[in-house]
Amino acid sequence: MSKINTVIVEDSRLARNELKEMIKKYSRISLVGEAENVDQAYELINETRPDLIFLDINMPEKDGFELLEMLDEVPITVFTTAFDEYAIKSFEYNALDYLLKPINEKRFAVAMEKIEARLEAMDSKSSGHESRLTDKSQIFIKDGEKCWLVRIEEILLFEIVGNYTRVFFKEEKPMLYKSLNQVEEKLPLANFFRANRQQIININFIKEVVPWFNGKLKLTMTNGEEVEVSRRQSYIFKDKMSL
Repeated sequence: MSKINTVIVEDSRLARNELKEMIKKYSRISLVGEAENVDQAYELINETRPDLIFLDINMPEKDGFELLEMLDEVPITVFTTAFDEYAIKSFEYNALDYLLKPINEKRFAVAMEKIEARLEAMDSKSSGHESRLTDKSQIFIKDGEKCWLVRIEEILLFEIVGNYTRVFFKEEKPMLYKSLNQVEEKLPLANFFRANRQQIININFIKEVVPWFNGKLKLTMTNGEEVEVSRRQSYIFKDKMSL
């Protein structure tokens, strides 16, 4: 079985050492680095591209949630916290699990089972430092007080709103504070298509395709949203979809 490349983000040296002692009992975990603050963690995660992070929530200057907001792609995340009230909040972020300090070995074993199950459910990670995300990649979205960790494959539509981008997934439509062009540079090419200047669609969520005016196409998505494909992009779309 492949190694689980792992990073610990924790401002307490004692807590880092406790985690490392627990990790030693699991031969599949390969600790590739540790950081004591968010800025260190940001550089380390971008450099090592780990499969898993153990992330302390309450750190000085910037907290664990702010780290997730900085990352283009978020690894599997297990929060560590000494504060009960954070436990429920962490699930708003769709973290895989949370561990309450001081961490109990039996509870850590439960987290490890969840980690291995999640990795088995994911496609094998592509080798090398790919600049684009994969369908199984997670992105972090914070809009007001609400936050989400969303897999790319769950997103059906991206749409320009001013200088930002609205993201459509499930019943949600939060704002992502990046331009649509920035988003497009990261998306997997196989399943995402630039329908027009304002919108990028996930072709897996197309419900209906109908001819439209002046050689254009109109798409109906599974959530009922209608997307008009520009004339130029309609030719490309037909070729892509063998229509």
